[in-house]
Amino acid sequence: MAVQIRSGHALRLWHDVSLALVRRSEPDLSLRQVTILITIYLDPQPHTVRALAAKIGVTKPVITRALDTMGRLGLVTRKRDPNDRRNVLVQRTVDGALFLERLADLVVARAAALPA
Repeated sequence: MAVQIRSGHALRLWHDVSLALVRRSEPDLSLRQVTILITIYLDPQPHTVRALAAKIGVTKPVITRALDTMGRLGLVTRKRDPNDRRNVLVQRTVDGALFLERLADLVVARAAALPA
């Protein structure tokens, strides 16, 4: 489904969503952290630190730092891959799913408020 939106409206939507995110009581994640979190929830599992780093185009330490923060917030968990102990599997959590559901609802609400 293609959505038609003007560039000015797109920037307004991004601004309004970003502003609402920093104003709400939930954790204020960086754009990189939100991108990683959305990737974990939208792309099929399993997710590894190595694969996330390759997909997003950053180093493994960048992913690890983001996962450390999101893990402390309960948005993701990590465990060793039982089939290959060198790999760390990144797993979804209920709190992470709820966080993204609220984010999606926020985007929908802000998009609906854009001028026609």
